[in-house]
Amino acid sequence: MNAVAQTFHDSPQQPPRPQQPSRLESAPRPRVHRAWWVAGVAFVTIIGAAGFASLPGLLIDPLHTEFNWSRGTVGFAVAVNMALYGLTAPFAAALMDRFGMRRVVACALTVIAVGAGLTTVMTSAWQLVLYWGVLVGLGSGSMALAFAATVVDRWFTTRRGLVTGVLTAAGASGQLVFLPVLSWLVEQHGWRPASVTVSLTALAVVPFVVLLLRDHPADVGLAPYGAAAPVARPAPEPGAARRALRVLRDAARTGPFWLLAGSFAICGASTNGLIRTHFVPSAHDHGMPITAAASLLALIGVLDVVGTIASGWLTDRFDARRLLAVYYALRGVSLLFLPMLLAPTVELPMVFFIVFYGLDWVATVPPTLALCRAAYGRDSAIVFGWVLASHQIGAGLVAFLGGLARDAFGSYDPVWMASGALCALAALMALVIRPGEVPGDREPAGAPPGA
Repeated sequence: MNAVAQTFHDSPQQPPRPQQPSRLESAPRPRVHRAWWVAGVAFVTIIGAAGFASLPGLLIDPLHTEFNWSRGTVGFAVAVNMALYGLTAPFAAALMDRFGMRRVVACALTVIAVGAGLTTVMTSAWQLVLYWGVLVGLGSGSMALAFAATVVDRWFTTRRGLVTGVLTAAGASGQLVFLPVLSWLVEQHGWRPASVTVSLTALAVVPFVVLLLRDHPADVGLAPYGAAAPVARPAPEPGAARRALRVLRDAARTGPFWLLAGSFAICGASTNGLIRTHFVPSAHDHGMPITAAASLLALIGVLDVVGTIASGWLTDRFDARRLLAVYYALRGVSLLFLPMLLAPTVELPMVFFIVFYGLDWVATVPPTLALCRAAYGRDSAIVFGWVLASHQIGAGLVAFLGGLARDAFGSYDPVWMASGALCALAALMALVIRPGEVPGDREPAGAPPGA
């Protein structure tokens, strides 16, 4: 590790000479910019932390059977988790500006591990809400996409769409690729070993964060990737909570914020709230084995990597508003067909649905973040945190209402139909976003024009 780390440091400092170029300018640059290593650590970290999000859809039936809790009760705990996941994100982004990414992320992973581990000894529904809803929700919110946005804003001035796509894919895929293992554990050994696995996975990532993650390029004497000049490390900003609320107040006075928040709420409703939480129990209602349904969700996670990275690449080249409109419109159409595709066995039309939904799963994140950056500049990571909060509130509402609908109607079909219609509304909202209407400085500090 010392040899690898040494390649990213400048040559020994020479005595100052008049009219000599700066050490940063004259030092040989490493073959691989440190920014890519930081992005790699963030990628692994997000995957490790995301394992906890795989469980809610697998816990509904086991908790209903063991404790006789209604699906609506379990759905409420999941809703609290998702809401706090989103509401914590903007404050976590401000805390990263105050204390650094490394400290905040390490603490968040620890909280996730503690919350997931405590669920194994719960006996009452309120404990599920506290352990899984509150503790895991707070920890995961600090590891939300606002973390990815902070990494991208600090370490990159070019390739931002691509890196955003890669880190976004890490979060969504991490939530889904754990599903086959966790579903096998649930079926063969019960839900408690699955919770312990999630807890240990989150805890195992902490050393990587402490040892390898760096808060800012200036910490290692480098300029951000693609920057023409070095960027000084900004001074820590006190009052993280006040800053997060101030940014919300200012952003809420602009039209683009509400359009971005509204469309992203529908995005959360149609992915985390609906498919991730209710697809497995819905497929099981139609006679499909839990492991088969979980494997389909895992396939979504694999395909999501391709779709989200491709979306990041497209965001660097095309109008983000039109990309969003296309993504939401196609997603809505696919949801309208889903009730006709559910069956005891996996047929070819279901495979087509899974392939499409995997490619589209969080393809909306790179263009949404690009629009936040274009409109809100230096505060874009915190603004995106608030937009993400709306995403999770939408997800939480549908996770809760979907469980109630299943209890009331004995079927998830009304939820699929309603979500398809909402996606059409999100497509229209995306088309009317005008980020240029927001006044003020839109370029992040230190970014070259047109970055």
